[in-house]
Amino acid sequence: MHVLVVHNRYASAQPSGENKVVDQEVELLRGAGHRVEVFERRSDDIAARSLLGKAAIPLLVPWNPAVRAELAARLRTERPDVVHVHNVFPLLSPAVLAACADAGVPAVATLHNYTQVCPPGTLQRDGRPCTECVGSTPLPAVRHGCYRGSRLATVPLAVSLSVNRRRWWSGVERFFCISGAQRDVLVRAGMPPERLAVKHNFVPEPGTRRTDAGEHVLYLGRLAEAKGVRLLMAAWDELAADGGVGVPLVIAGTGPLEPEVTAWAAGRDDVRYVGLYDTAECRTAIARSVAVVAPSTWLEAFGLVVVEAMAAGVPVVAAGHGAFVELVEDGVSGLLHRPGESASLASCIRRIAAEKDRNREMGQAARRRYEQGFSPAVGLERLVEGYRTAIAGRSGGGDSPSPLGDNSTGSRRGHLRERDGGSR
Repeated sequence: MHVLVVHNRYASAQPSGENKVVDQEVELLRGAGHRVEVFERRSDDIAARSLLGKAAIPLLVPWNPAVRAELAARLRTERPDVVHVHNVFPLLSPAVLAACADAGVPAVATLHNYTQVCPPGTLQRDGRPCTECVGSTPLPAVRHGCYRGSRLATVPLAVSLSVNRRRWWSGVERFFCISGAQRDVLVRAGMPPERLAVKHNFVPEPGTRRTDAGEHVLYLGRLAEAKGVRLLMAAWDELAADGGVGVPLVIAGTGPLEPEVTAWAAGRDDVRYVGLYDTAECRTAIARSVAVVAPSTWLEAFGLVVVEAMAAGVPVVAAGHGAFVELVEDGVSGLLHRPGESASLASCIRRIAAEKDRNREMGQAARRRYEQGFSPAVGLERLVEGYRTAIAGRSGGGDSPSPLGDNSTGSRRGHLRERDGGSR
């Protein structure tokens, strides 16, 4: 199968789960013998633009005509079987969907967050869940300045959501929701349910697993309010006041709360702030954990670090809302705490650290959960099934997946068979 992946890469200064997912899917598909190419823009390149170029970016967020022309030309030349769209903000825009329509190539899109119904994509405002724009206009987001605390910065996102809503809903053959919780929100917002399929992100085999009780509790992620960092600090202070849990807390990541985390951790024996880890360091740190903590206050659409912990046979303490509820079986593969409550989070950390036999059993259950639902083999199967469904839908074959060689009619079927030697 010939796939063109479309993605606006997030800035490299901050860890990005979306960038990681895109890279891993490209590698997975190529490893399975599919031809995969990438059409991308990089947010890192914004810094090199002239002042005028930077000032023009907000105008291109709703629609970038140059991207439409460039991508359409490439699609007509290369004729991929399907286009897989990921992030289009801020340099690509939904014009990529028009390019797919211009060239007659079916598109699928992974919804990594909630930007289809919420301008900043977080379903959160002032540290609390918010659904004010869901199923309505995005005017409340502008009024509250939901993107980066700025009304002006929110306007391009709100405009894009308003003017491109129908283009997304009609121009994408198949949406990949990364959790059932996310899909439920989008269906309630009015998105066409027949085009929304749940496809959890997969995680590659880590190459290392936990072999002992672990030596620390680990937080791995962006240092931001929505990720529950302040909540974690409050819970850890409660634990420390009660004698601690016998192992330190390791915090790895960067973000807006980094100065606050650095100051809080300074001079403490029970906390280590280690900055940003690379991939190998992340895997090692996870495999040495008593537990991985994911205390997000916003409704996570997935939670990559949770599945990375499962892959290493490490149980998780996670907030009991959003996608975490379907990823973590409470009391079996980890523990769920009451969202936003530091006392509940502290209690779960204390329990998972103290009950060593139970901790080991939960780690084993977490690993089984990973193998059954989040392994590369499962990820590849669901990814290719979605592509086949999109190709069948565009060619008039309906929504049911069928062998690749039978998904298209006329010249397109001949094109596939000539290149690939029949169905794969």
